[in-house]
Amino acid sequence: MRILIDLQACQSTGSRHRGIGRYSLALAQAMASNAGNHEVHLLLNSLFADSLEPVRLAFEQLVAPQHIHYWKSPGPVSELDHRNRWRTRAGELVREQALAEWRPDIVHVSSLFEGLTDDALSSVGLNGEYQPTAVTLYDLIPLINANPYLENAQVKAWYLRKIQALKRADLLLAISASSRREGLECLHLPPDRIVNISSAVDDRFYVQDPDPVVLQGIKNRFGLQRPYVMYTGGIDLRKNVEALIRSFAKLPLDVRKNYQLAIVCSVQDADRVRLQKLAADAGLASNDVILTGYVADEDLPLLYHACTLFVFPSWHEGFGLPALEAMSCGAPVIASNTSSLPEVIGREDALFNPYDEQAITGKMLSALKDENYLQSLREHGVQQAKKFSWDASAKTAITAFEAQHEYQRSRQAVFVSQLQDQIKPRLAYFSPLPPERSGIADFSAELLPELAVYYDIELIVDQQEIGDPWLAANFPVRSWQWFEQHADRYQRVLYNLGNSTYHTYMLDMLARHPGIVVLHDFFLSGLLAHLDMTAERPQVWAQALYESHGLQALLETKNTEDLSQIIWKYPCNYQMLDAAQAVIVHSEFSMKLARQWYGEQATENWTRVPHMRKLPYQSERQSARASLGLAEDDFLMCSFGLMGPTKLNHLVLEAWLQSPMAKDRRCHLVFVGKNDGGKYGMQLLQDIKERGLADRIIITGFADPDLFQTYLHAADAGVQLRGLSRGESSYTVLDCMAYGIPTIINSNGAMAELPGDALIKLDDEVDLTSLLEKMVELRTTPALRKELGAKAIAYMHQYHVPHKVGRQYFDFVELAYRNAPASRFERTLNSIAKLAGPPTEADLISLASNLVANQAKPACARALFDIQALQAALPEPVLQAVLAQMIVSTPRFWRCELVRSEHTLLRYANGLACQMLELPALCNHDEAIDLRSTDVFVKVRTVPEKQVLIKEQSNTHIAQLMSEMGVSILEISVEATPGSKLADGSGEIEKLASAWWQKILQH
Repeated sequence: MRILIDLQACQSTGSRHRGIGRYSLALAQAMASNAGNHEVHLLLNSLFADSLEPVRLAFEQLVAPQHIHYWKSPGPVSELDHRNRWRTRAGELVREQALAEWRPDIVHVSSLFEGLTDDALSSVGLNGEYQPTAVTLYDLIPLINANPYLENAQVKAWYLRKIQALKRADLLLAISASSRREGLECLHLPPDRIVNISSAVDDRFYVQDPDPVVLQGIKNRFGLQRPYVMYTGGIDLRKNVEALIRSFAKLPLDVRKNYQLAIVCSVQDADRVRLQKLAADAGLASNDVILTGYVADEDLPLLYHACTLFVFPSWHEGFGLPALEAMSCGAPVIASNTSSLPEVIGREDALFNPYDEQAITGKMLSALKDENYLQSLREHGVQQAKKFSWDASAKTAITAFEAQHEYQRSRQAVFVSQLQDQIKPRLAYFSPLPPERSGIADFSAELLPELAVYYDIELIVDQQEIGDPWLAANFPVRSWQWFEQHADRYQRVLYNLGNSTYHTYMLDMLARHPGIVVLHDFFLSGLLAHLDMTAERPQVWAQALYESHGLQALLETKNTEDLSQIIWKYPCNYQMLDAAQAVIVHSEFSMKLARQWYGEQATENWTRVPHMRKLPYQSERQSARASLGLAEDDFLMCSFGLMGPTKLNHLVLEAWLQSPMAKDRRCHLVFVGKNDGGKYGMQLLQDIKERGLADRIIITGFADPDLFQTYLHAADAGVQLRGLSRGESSYTVLDCMAYGIPTIINSNGAMAELPGDALIKLDDEVDLTSLLEKMVELRTTPALRKELGAKAIAYMHQYHVPHKVGRQYFDFVELAYRNAPASRFERTLNSIAKLAGPPTEADLISLASNLVANQAKPACARALFDIQALQAALPEPVLQAVLAQMIVSTPRFWRCELVRSEHTLLRYANGLACQMLELPALCNHDEAIDLRSTDVFVKVRTVPEKQVLIKEQSNTHIAQLMSEMGVSILEISVEATPGSKLADGSGEIEKLASAWWQKILQH
C-alpha cells in the first residue's frame, strides 16, 4: 500500500511552529518508522520554499529522497484576500491532480483547515474525483462555538467549505476520544468513518536532570526570578488565559508573592498590551506575570521541568498536547475537566471547572500548599504519559488505512460491475486487421467480439480492406485521417502497438490522442529504425533512442559499425509508454523488462491480461489427419509460427534428426509457418534435403487460418522454443495448449510463466540432449501426452477463454479511465475551465507550467551539467573528451544531460551536445527542462586560485526553482590548464569521470 502524506501542516505559517505542526511531523515520522511493507511518500507545497529543507532533514533517515514529492500552483492563494479567489480554487484542483500523479492507495491530509492567511491549499474530492483520503481530526471548536470564531463572514465561508471537505473524506483520524465524539455528533458520520488514534509527545519531553547553570541561564533570559506556575498553548479565547491570570491574582498574597505566572508562547503585540493591563487591573505587579514570547524547542522541556505547577485552563481542546508534554517532563499538572483533557490527565482530583475562576484558584492553592499532592501529581503524570506513544498512534492509523484500502478495493469491483449495465462507451480501436499478415491482426479479430459486449466499437485502420466478414459486418471502419477530425466522438481509445510497420500510423495518433496501449512487443526499435533508415520519418529512431535511453545510447550509434546491435539492444519505447494513459501486456516478463529499463515505478499504470484463445468446439482430429494424408498410427510433431534464429528451429530439426524418429516412416515433423528468407532458412532446407527426409520433414510456408487450424487438430505433439525474447508472448504455445497438444517449451521470456505441469519445460538455454530425450518421451509415452493435453486444456479454460479475458480488458480500461493520472488531468483541466474568473495571463502561464511540473515521471535520476560552467572550466578538446566519457559512464537509471540557463529558464543544451559529439540532430533539442526532485545540478568550476568569473543569467531565479522542486546542487572543482594531467591523458579523463559520478551518486 502506498501512503501519501500531505505535510503542509509542517510548512504553513499558521501551523508549522504550533501544536498541529508538531503533531503532524511526529505522527508522520512514526508512520514512516512503522510502515512495514507499505511505502510512505510525502507531498510538500513548493510555495513554502523556506520550509522544504527542514522537512527533508526531518525525514532523512525515514523516507527515500525519491519518495518526497513537490507540487506547485499559482500564488498567492490565501483565502482572506478576495483577489486570490481564482488562484485559490484552481490551486486546489492542481493539488488534487498532483496527488493523483503519484497513484497513492490512500492520501493522509495532516491538517485540512489551512490556507486562511497563507499559501497552503487543502481540499478533498473537490472535482468529484475518487481519491481515498484520510484527514487528521483535531477538533471542531469553531463549529461548536461559532461565536466568536466564525463572526467574520469570509472566515465562516472558508471554515464551512473545509467542514464539507471533511465530510467527503473516507476516514477521519481523531486525536482523542473527545474529538471523535465531536466528529460523530457534529458531522453525523457513521462510527466506522472516525478512528481515535490518540496522541503522544516528542522524545525530547522526558524527565531529566539538567545542568543547574544552564537552567538558571534560561530562567534569567525570560525574567523568571522566583518559582513559577506555567502555562503554554496559545492566546486564543478558548485557552482561557485571562481567567488564569485573574485566578492567579486571587491566590492569598502570602502564597502568591512566592511565585510568578509564566505564560510561555508567542504573543502578538496587541495581546501583550491587553494581558499586561488585565494583570495590573487584577492587582499584579509587572514581574508577577511573565509573557515569554516565542520559546525555542530546546528550551521548552527545561521550562516544563523547572516549573512548580503547570496549569492548563482551556475550555476546549482536541487533545491538549501541552499538558501531556508537561507530565512527560515530570511537572505536576492540573487542568480543565472539559473536552479531551480528562482522558489526557487521567486523574479526577487534578481537574477543575474552567468556567469558575474560584475553582481554578482553589485547585492551584491546594497544589501550591501541599507538597505531597504536588509530588503525587508528578509521579502520576510520568506514569500517565507512558500510556501515549507515537508508535501506537501510527500503528492504529496504518491499521485503519489497511482496512480502508480493502474496503475501497471492494468498492472498485462494485463500480466496474455497475458500469456494465450503463450505456456503452464509444471505443476507438486501433489495430491491423485481417487480411494483414500479422499475429496482432488475428488477435484483434478474436478479441473484438468480446469487447463488443461492453463497448460501442469503431475500427481505426490504415488498410484498404477488412478481410474478416464478421468484423466488416459489425463495426464501422474509419481511417486514421477521419479519426483525427472526429476524435472527440470517442470516450475510450485503445491502441494495439507492435514492432512492425503495420503500426506506423498509431505513433502520431497516440501522441495527440492518448489512450490505453496494448503492448504486444516491448521492443519497438525495429519499427522506428526502419522508418528512420528508409527516410519515411527521418530522425525518429535517433529521437526515440535519446528520449528512451539518453545521450549514452545515441553516442553508441557513433561508435559501432553495426547499427543492428543498437536496434537489438534498446527498446526505444519510452515516448509511446509515456503518452499512454495505461498499458496492457500479456506477460509478467514484459513488466519485468519495463522495470529493468525505466525503474520500479514504470509499471504502476500497467496490468497483465492473458492472451485470449478460443478452444475448439469439438475435435476434428480424424478429418484433419485424413486431409493431411496421415494414417491412424502416424506420429505428427509440429512447430508453429514464423521461423527464424530466435525460434531455435535448427535445434528442433537437429534433435529430430538425431532421434529414432528420423528413421521411423510413421513419424513426421512439420514446421507450420513461413520459413526464414535468409541464410538461416536456406540452411534448414539444405539439412532436410541432405538427409533425404523432405517427405517427412516439411516447412509449409505461410499457413492461412484453415491450414494452421488443420495442423492444430492433427498434431500429436508440439515443440515451441524461443531465444532472446524481447517481451513478445507466444501465441502459438497457447494455440497448442488450447487444442490439447502436449508441448515442449523452454523457459524463455513469457513462456517461463506458463504452468510446468501442463507443459514440458526445458531450461532457457536449451540443451540438445535434453530436447531430444523429451521429444522421444512424447513419442513413446501416449499416457503422458494425454495427461499433458488434458491439463493444458484445463489451464486454458481457467485463464484464457474469451469471455474471461474480455471482462479483464473492460475492468482495467474502465478503472484506468477513472483513476489514471492522465485521465484525471483532462478532467482537472475541464474543472479549472469552469471556474469563475477571469484569470490573468500570468496566472494561466503559471498554471500551465505548474501542471506540467507536477506530473510524475519514472524514477530516473538526472545529472544536469551546466554547459556554460563546463565551457569556462575546460579547454575545448578536453571538454569534448570529458563529456563523451561522462556520458559513456552513466550509471543505470541515471541520465547525463547538458543544460544551459536562458533568462529565467533552464534549458537542455542538446543542440550543442550533438554538435560537439557529432551525434544525429534532435527535434526540440533545447526545450525547457521540467525539474524533478531526483535531479542533481552539477556546476564544474576551475580550481579556486584559477577561478574564471562566469556570467550568471538569472541565477537567483533558477536557484529558487531548484529549491522549490527539491533539486540538489553540486559544485565540482577541476584543473585542466595546459600541462595538467587532465589535458595530457585519456586515462586521467576516465578517472575524472569516475570521480565525478561517484560524487554525484554520494550527493
